[in-house]
Amino acid sequence: MHDTPELLRFDPNGAFLDTTGISRAQLRALAPQLEAARHTVLHEDVDQYAQPQTIPPEKQPLDAAFFPLPEQMLAEYRAQRAASEVGRILATAQRLGELVDRVVVLGIGGSYMGALALMNACCQPHFNELDRGRRGGRPRMYFAGNNVDNDATQGLLQLLGTARPASTCDERWAIVVISKSGGTLETAVALRQFLAALRASCGNDPALLRQLIVPVTGRSGRLFELAQALACPELYYVPDGVGGRFSVLSPVGLLPAAILGLDVIRLLQGAAAMNAHFRTAPVGSNVVLDFVGVSHLLERERGCTVRVLSVWSAALEAAGWWYDQLLAESLGKSARGATPLTAVNTRDLHSRAQQHQEGRRDKLLTNVIVDAWRTDPLAVGASELDQDRLNQHADRTLPEIMAAAIAGTNEAYRDAGRPTTNLHLPRVDEYCLGQFFQMMMLATVVEGRVLGINPYGQPGVEAYKRNMNRILAGG
Repeated sequence: MHDTPELLRFDPNGAFLDTTGISRAQLRALAPQLEAARHTVLHEDVDQYAQPQTIPPEKQPLDAAFFPLPEQMLAEYRAQRAASEVGRILATAQRLGELVDRVVVLGIGGSYMGALALMNACCQPHFNELDRGRRGGRPRMYFAGNNVDNDATQGLLQLLGTARPASTCDERWAIVVISKSGGTLETAVALRQFLAALRASCGNDPALLRQLIVPVTGRSGRLFELAQALACPELYYVPDGVGGRFSVLSPVGLLPAAILGLDVIRLLQGAAAMNAHFRTAPVGSNVVLDFVGVSHLLERERGCTVRVLSVWSAALEAAGWWYDQLLAESLGKSARGATPLTAVNTRDLHSRAQQHQEGRRDKLLTNVIVDAWRTDPLAVGASELDQDRLNQHADRTLPEIMAAAIAGTNEAYRDAGRPTTNLHLPRVDEYCLGQFFQMMMLATVVEGRVLGINPYGQPGVEAYKRNMNRILAGG
C-alpha cells in the first residue's frame, strides 16, 4: 500500500469479507480514532515524557523514548563517529571478535529476544556451525539467562569448556549480560554461574576477565553495581524511558548485532524510515495505522482475539516470538488484549492449518511474506528415480513452490471466510528488520491508545517475580 519499494507493504484485502470480516467503510470510519492515537504518540506522549510532572497517573509509566531513538542515535553517529554510542558499540564488537570465538548473551524477555531475532533473520541459518573463516571472523553466539533449565545451562557450560584455562582465540569466550535492573532472577542466577566459569576459563586473571564481560544495564541497580565491582572497561546503558520489550534498537539489540557483524546503521535507518512514514502517511496507506485498524476492528466486530503471525520464512520465527512478547505484555492487561501466536509456514500448515481454517472463528491471520530471497533459487531438479513424480516439476524452484503455497493457503482461508492480511518484507535484511521492529512497536502503542490501555509497564510479570522471590525465601 506504499509506492516506495524499500518500505514494508501491508495488504489488508483478505480481511474485507462480507459476513466474517470487516469492510473498507469501517476502516475509514475508524480513521479519526487512529489519527488521534497517532497524535498522542507523536506529540502528547513525547511532550509529557520531556516534562514528567505533566504525566497523568493513568499513563504511568510512560516509556516513550523508544520512538525518537533511531534518529537520535544516527545523528550522534554522524556527528561524533567513533565517540558516539554506535561508534563505541562497533569498537567493542571488533575487539571481542579478535579476542574470542564464542559470546554468550545473558538476558530474558526483551533483553534477548530482539538480538535472537536479528541473528536468526540476518545470519546464515547455521551460523554457529560454520568455521571462523566462513563466519567472517565473527564469534558464535549463544543465548542463556532466559530460563532456569538445569540441563540447558549445564549443556552450554560443557560446550564452552571450563576444565582448563583458555589460551587461544578459538578457546576463549565472553559474556554480554543485559538487564536494566540486574534484579531479574533468571539472568542474575545465570550471570553468577557463567561468571564463575568465565573466571576459571581466564585462569583467574582479573584483568582478562573484565575484558571478556560487557554489561548492558541501567544507570543504577544490582548489575550496575556488579559492573563497577568488576571494573568493566566497557559498559552500555539501556536508555531512560525505554522499556525492555521496546529496547531492541538500543545497545540491548545493537551490541549483539554488531558482534555478529550485522549492519546496525542500516538497522537504525530502517527504523527511521518507518518513523517518517508513520508521521505523515494517512489511514489507507499507512502500514502502522492500517495494521492497527484492521486488527482492532476484527477483534471488536468479529471476536478475533487470537492473532496469528504466519511467517513464510523460518528465519523470521524468532522475530515472531519477539512480537508475541511485545503484544502480550503491552496489551494483555485488565482482562483484555489479543493473544499472539507465531506460526512458520509451510512447516506449520501440517499442524495448525486445520485449526486455523476450520476451528473457532476467533483468529486473524497475518502472513509475513518475503518478496526476495537472499540466495539463488534452488530448483527441484530432475532424477532417474521418479517414483515421487517430481520430474514434472523439475524446473520449479523453492521460491515458486513457496509462492504457490502462500496463494493456495490464502485462497483456502478466503473460501472458508477467514480474515487474512499480508505484510510484505522486500527482503530479510537489517534495513527491513529495522522497519519491522519499529512498525510493530508503534502499532502496539497506537493500539493501546485506541483501547485506553497503557502499553507500557508489566504488572503481571512483576507479580510473578514477587511471588517467586517470596517462595524462594521460604515465605
